[in-house]
Amino acid sequence: MKENQEYKNEALAALKGRWAPSVLAVLAYMAILAVFIAPYEIKAMQLSYDPTNLQLAADMMKWYPVFILGCIFVSFPLLVGLVNGFKSLFTDGDDKVLSNEFKIGFGNYWHHVWGMFLNRFFVFLWSLLLFVPGIIKTLSYAMTNYILVDKPELSANEAINLSKDMMYGHKFDLFYLYLSFAGWFILCLFTLGIGFLWLYPYAQAAQVSFYLDVKEDYERRTGVDI
Repeated sequence: MKENQEYKNEALAALKGRWAPSVLAVLAYMAILAVFIAPYEIKAMQLSYDPTNLQLAADMMKWYPVFILGCIFVSFPLLVGLVNGFKSLFTDGDDKVLSNEFKIGFGNYWHHVWGMFLNRFFVFLWSLLLFVPGIIKTLSYAMTNYILVDKPELSANEAINLSKDMMYGHKFDLFYLYLSFAGWFILCLFTLGIGFLWLYPYAQAAQVSFYLDVKEDYERRTGVDI
């Protein structure tokens, strides 16, 4: 396996000259997500200042189904499309990240929705036990989004299990990669979140490099091509 700096260097090389379409794709994802999240979050914030206001509580709960359904049926496939859009940028130099976000994400719609739903559901169940098992399973299932696209013939559950097998012995490697972005994450907080539009493509491209590395390691260990 490579060192973290190699993943990050490869990510920067892939993004060179392609920052604008990458940032635009992230901005589009955030804007669409905000349509479903913002009304609920605004009501929740208002309720925190006036917790006895029953009308606000009722209004907030009316928006909750919109929030949940938007996340499942819109955010989930878009996220699959976004991360694989960055994979296409990294592997093929395809800078059409925004169009790929929609084309890939909605191209095999129900498969991606179900795969993401199962992923999040399993992580949620493990998180009910303790916080740490939830983190471990998040890392274990982290390659699922790529596998759903690379191996569409696999069921959602098979894709999750393959991610778990690929990440055997590499969960801390990915955690360490995430941790290496902590400094940038803190700096982005001082930009009122604007910096995340650039940090997300950087981190995603680095994760693509990690995925390709761990995929190669898995194929070498098992003799099975992915």
